[in-house]
Amino acid sequence: MKILVIEDDIGIARAVKRGLEKQGYTVDTVQDGERGLCVALEGDYGLIILDIMLPGRDGYSVCKELRNKKSLVPVLMLTARGTTSDKVMGLDIGADDYLPKPFEFDELLARVQALIRRDKMNRSRWIHVADLEIDTALHRVTMAGQELHLSQREFLLLEALAANEGRVLTREVIQERIWMDDDSFSNIVDVYIGLLRKKLETDGRARLIHTVRGLGYTLRQGD
Repeated sequence: MKILVIEDDIGIARAVKRGLEKQGYTVDTVQDGERGLCVALEGDYGLIILDIMLPGRDGYSVCKELRNKKSLVPVLMLTARGTTSDKVMGLDIGADDYLPKPFEFDELLARVQALIRRDKMNRSRWIHVADLEIDTALHRVTMAGQELHLSQREFLLLEALAANEGRVLTREVIQERIWMDDDSFSNIVDVYIGLLRKKLETDGRARLIHTVRGLGYTLRQGD
């Protein structure tokens, strides 16, 4: 599998390239955002590791443009900026995971492998619940034939709930295993559940996402 590393710190780029190549990956590196975007769009990459603070074009802009061009390649963002707002912004414009600097290579590798596994699984799956249809390959959601426009984080949340129809997902599982983000503010899951409900429960539709008090949330048909 080919991985693209867009990182202007040459030392970090070389270390990541060397480590991933030892694991059997083919790795290309680019040091600026504008060139990185062009290479990402032209190349057949299975994953992009993307720094936020880049010359030419920052990582947010690169990621947003990739998604505007309908690129579905998983994106792991690297940054020295670790505030909650930075993380939410990166995830909402289409990044799949977010790793603050400095980091240990073993953690980077674990996240890379998790994203690759998840991407392979998603590309071959459709999920149906009632009149809700989720195309996990194209990250497209329709309800009664009408497309719903979801942020990346909303999509991952809905996908996980639908794939586990009838099972309860705790807030901790959603943050740590689905969003791979274990230090966001405490009510972020509740916030996104509310956003999803507004989009799913229009025109008097029956509730699909249910709160299980003291445990978490589940998606199922009926009350």
